[in-house]
Amino acid sequence: MRVTTDPPRPAASEDVRLALRAATLYHLEGATQAEIAAKLGVSRPTAGRLIARARAQGLVRIEISVPNDLLAAIHTDLERDLERAFGLTEAVVIGDVPDGSATGYHPLGRAAVSVLSRRLQADDTLGFTWGPETVAVARALGPRSARCANVVQLDGSMTTADYQTGVDYILGTCATQLQATPLRLHAPLFADPPTVTALEQDSNIGRALEVGRNADVMMFGVGPVSTNTTLFEGSYIDNTILDELHELGAVGEIGGRFYQLDGTDVGGSLPARTVSTPLGSVRACPSTVLVCGGELKHEAILGALNGGLATVLVTDVECARWLLEQKEESAR
Repeated sequence: MRVTTDPPRPAASEDVRLALRAATLYHLEGATQAEIAAKLGVSRPTAGRLIARARAQGLVRIEISVPNDLLAAIHTDLERDLERAFGLTEAVVIGDVPDGSATGYHPLGRAAVSVLSRRLQADDTLGFTWGPETVAVARALGPRSARCANVVQLDGSMTTADYQTGVDYILGTCATQLQATPLRLHAPLFADPPTVTALEQDSNIGRALEVGRNADVMMFGVGPVSTNTTLFEGSYIDNTILDELHELGAVGEIGGRFYQLDGTDVGGSLPARTVSTPLGSVRACPSTVLVCGGELKHEAILGALNGGLATVLVTDVECARWLLEQKEESAR
């Protein structure tokens, strides 16, 4: 950070001179307000007001310079714009764009671990949905990355197909690295409504669902509504269901719960057949970390942000720019 001070105006008063002195001591010499007060012979609150006055009168100009070799990796302007545009607590933008491969999500996973290390508390319950993004987060976790009390699976994963969801790896790794108690949701993602009701009344499954709904922190990716998605590849949904979802305007899903571009829940036949944390519980969670990127998932990410389903976004630079472009177009 480089700080420069402009010279005071010709008719500068003693107050302006003191403000300039206080600002110089604070910004250039690193003095505290108590030290400035002692130096200038004023009270501590007065020292604070002098510093604020110097900024308000244009006597102080602060410039933040990013080294050239880090320009491609750091995108603080985009992060700030995303936070303002979508009301996010935090946005993290990385330069690596996921290519859809198994390793393509690793940079997003590492960035998400940095977020968790700052936001997870020792007594928190962390909920997760299974998918390539949360697998990447689990892979990036180190033994002292963070700590929490419980880790719970938010969506069912059992299927008749021989499909590797990664849920056991995510749950086991996160519980080990975070020194937490694991809570598995032993249930399918979709079933007929009477079976879903019976599952919710089961003591073990019902407890997992309740703990998930009340998790302190949730992390998840989003899935698009297409054949190129884990739900289709794992035979959780078929073309008939996809057609129904398209007719209902669905653009994405979190834990098998589908939503439209404006973020509102999608109706149809699936909600009553789904065993996972409802979107209403996701919106009510105080800290929801959306880890996702890649062109295929742009619309799904936009819908999630429009619906208030994430307080923290971890994404790639191309997605960040696209999201801001869409926000600007919708405001015209």
